[in-house]
Amino acid sequence: MPSLLRQLLKAAFAACVLFACLGVSAQSGKTEVLWLGQAAVRITTPGGKVIVIDPWLRTNPKTPAGFKTLESLGKVDLVLVTHGHFDHVADAPDLARMHKVPMYGPAGLNQTITTLGVLPAELSPRFGKGGTIEPFGKGGVKITATHAEHSSEYAWKNPATGKEEVHVGGEPVGFILEMENGFKIYHMGDTGLFGDMKFIGEYYKPDLVLIPIGGHFVMSPADAAYAVKHYLKPRYALPIHYGTIPQLKGTPEEFAAALGSDAGKMLKVQPGEKVDF
Repeated sequence: MPSLLRQLLKAAFAACVLFACLGVSAQSGKTEVLWLGQAAVRITTPGGKVIVIDPWLRTNPKTPAGFKTLESLGKVDLVLVTHGHFDHVADAPDLARMHKVPMYGPAGLNQTITTLGVLPAELSPRFGKGGTIEPFGKGGVKITATHAEHSSEYAWKNPATGKEEVHVGGEPVGFILEMENGFKIYHMGDTGLFGDMKFIGEYYKPDLVLIPIGGHFVMSPADAAYAVKHYLKPRYALPIHYGTIPQLKGTPEEFAAALGSDAGKMLKVQPGEKVDF
């Protein structure tokens, strides 16, 4: 074997070993996560699919001015909603209707949305905890609904009476999203700390968690840090759902302090900023 060929083979083998040791995917595509304040995120998968979760943009005080319109998101292939509260579902039906794409959410919430005529059934498909969908076909992104410790009511203004009504919003969920290259994101929705997060960490093994830290309605920074350190054990943790209303007092600084030796896992991201994986 010529010397040059041997050297090239050795270099290729060394690179393969390095990528395996670091857990880096051999695929060239990246996962892009754009945080837009509260629980709203836009995820672009390695295959180019765009998934928007819990879009509250137009009246969200933390959403940057450049993303205050739904058109500013660009193309959207799928909308996900974790539960029925306004700060998670506010812009979801309009976004689904604009792009003629499904808005997946908890079965009870989507049943209510269809019954009230907010969305037609074909744009409001139902699935529930433990269910997995492959919305772009086999070999594409897999999305699984998980437990969340919260509530879910859907407030709706009746056009006939002009009065606001509160309807059943199903049970809140989180989502495990497995990208085409195997990278896993756990969008936790709104949740308090619960013991089965340990099961979620062990079974689904998320690489990135989008974790609420605001307190009052969701986990505090200390609770969120406990979940990361002892239950979920992800490679990265991006704090969300804080600072939009006075009750959500938790801060990333408090989260980092509570993480202690694991503080390096926390991603310091401001609304309107994105990170690639």
